[in-house]
Amino acid sequence: MTVISPEPPSRPQLAVSGVIFRAGKVLLVRRARSPGKGFYSLPGGRVEFGESLHTALHREVDEETALRIDILGLAGWREVLPAGPGTGHYMIMSFAARWASREVALNDEHDDYKWLAPEEIGDLKVTGGLQEVVAAARKLV
Repeated sequence: MTVISPEPPSRPQLAVSGVIFRAGKVLLVRRARSPGKGFYSLPGGRVEFGESLHTALHREVDEETALRIDILGLAGWREVLPAGPGTGHYMIMSFAARWASREVALNDEHDDYKWLAPEEIGDLKVTGGLQEVVAAARKLV
């Protein structure tokens, strides 16, 4: 999920992410640029004005990975507070989803991906709260 802007907004921004399951494994994507460069995360991004959360998630997953998904339900949320100058305030709504079709084709926001069983995430360098939201999403699959 990309949260880069030249000047961070003065208000919290709404974003979505998807915990996408396929054959018991979860899709993680590695960020190719800041913020979070080198960290594995979930596909997702900002919700556009007038866009539903589900529509935003389908759009972001398609843009970032080319996958088609079926959304199963809300797995949780995470608030990311400004960590310093040039950083933003985000409310990320994370949804459990199931892979429906297509194979991963990353856009330039990511430089690697992995399908891992939740217990295989282990010491992988991941964004904050990722393992907790994966555990919550697993209950919905």
